[in-house]
Amino acid sequence: MRKSGILMHLSSVPSPYGIGTMGKTARDFVDFLQESGQSCWQLLPICPTSYGDSPYQSYSTFAGNPYFIDLDELKNMGVLEAEDYENVDWESAADKVNYGALYRKRYPILRKAAEKFLEAPTEEYDRFCDENEYWLSDFALFMALKEIHGGKPWSEWDTVYRNHEDEALAQVQVEHEMEILFWKVYQFFFFKQWWALKEYANEKGIEIIGDLPIYVSLDSVDVWAHPELFQLDENKVPTEVAGCPPDGFSADGQLWGNPLYAWDYMEQTGFEWWIDRIKYICEVYDVLRIDHFRGFDSYYAIPYGDKTAKNGKWKQGPGMKLFHKIEEAIGRQNIIAEDLGYLTDSVKQLLKESGFPGMKVLEFAFDSRDESENEYLPHNFVRNCVAYAGTHDNNTIMGWLEDVSPEDAKYAKRYLRMGEKEPYWDMLSELWESIADLTIAQAQDILGLGKEARMNRPSTLGDNWCWRAKPGVFTHALAYKLRNITTIYGRLR
Repeated sequence: MRKSGILMHLSSVPSPYGIGTMGKTARDFVDFLQESGQSCWQLLPICPTSYGDSPYQSYSTFAGNPYFIDLDELKNMGVLEAEDYENVDWESAADKVNYGALYRKRYPILRKAAEKFLEAPTEEYDRFCDENEYWLSDFALFMALKEIHGGKPWSEWDTVYRNHEDEALAQVQVEHEMEILFWKVYQFFFFKQWWALKEYANEKGIEIIGDLPIYVSLDSVDVWAHPELFQLDENKVPTEVAGCPPDGFSADGQLWGNPLYAWDYMEQTGFEWWIDRIKYICEVYDVLRIDHFRGFDSYYAIPYGDKTAKNGKWKQGPGMKLFHKIEEAIGRQNIIAEDLGYLTDSVKQLLKESGFPGMKVLEFAFDSRDESENEYLPHNFVRNCVAYAGTHDNNTIMGWLEDVSPEDAKYAKRYLRMGEKEPYWDMLSELWESIADLTIAQAQDILGLGKEARMNRPSTLGDNWCWRAKPGVFTHALAYKLRNITTIYGRLR
């Protein structure tokens, strides 16, 4: 079945409270998707963000981001009053998130709501804690310890806490019980609202596509609580870290800094951690996109402490052994493989054996030095793929047309039969017309926004992950226009 959808992170949903949340404006966006005939809403990871604000660097692979908790919904629960938050200055423009202000101002409000809630906790809360015990208690304890240590990474904590010593942790649980409970309540608030939003979307015929980073952050509960799963030395310091080698986009490569997995140990345990992770995330979303899929075939290992990715080496990953184990344990799942970048024959073989759809990005297609042969050109697509004009790591269409070389822009305009007026619709129409089973457009592109609305510039710090849609931009007229190309090209849900 041919489908289409929109990529917009929760943080980008219009909201009066500094960042997009899971309340009315999120449901309004679902209504827009339904009206425009879309089938899917794709999000970035919804986990808590750490230093740098990237959803791909989180304190937990299982937890939800407290910033996305809707304050109006908490008022409706009876745990906040309007005056607790309606007049707060979030120090942000309508189209930008100010994460610093959120960090300072959101948590005191959430703490007040948690205190009120804990006066009479519900059976629903108790059930949530029981069902999520396998990750929730460690996460709440980890975040409480971060508060105790002034936000420092766990590698800089007192030794007894860094080494996860039971006696010291038991004492923390007694002395800081309320702080630990707050973090559990935040997660209850988050997932109560998440399941309500997902149910609303599903009832409207909209599937939620979620995103799973292949790696976890070094400063995460996952590494702190389970160091045996990662390539760490006897002092729990990484021996090598993740990244990408130098290429045409970056002469130094990309130094992500994530700890690498101890794949041999994981295989000995039957890939239990991965099975739990995929099972959980596939329950949270309808469809799962796995970021950096090629890392399961071979991964780039950079010596810890290096300042660039130049000295890294490729090493063998688990390959299909992992995915066979996952399928044996939980059955076939709806998974999209992010297979962008330089792909070896073995990576292509892994994708073929998995049967997962890969990705095609139209902005990668128009290299004037390689006309007609580029695999990202629509006439070279295969049916089993997900096609994008650009992803969250790419420029917007209008920004790309402005920044790309004149030769490549000329080639793109010739191939796409672009007019001078609203050329982004010409690109999207070509995408919708393609043979790809699923096509996804960034929200910025259906709005015709320029590079100022770009979500992320890889290998840069500052001003990333900030874009928000302004209130009122997802109009009936825009829905009609999007529905028109969706109908013409047989993607109407």
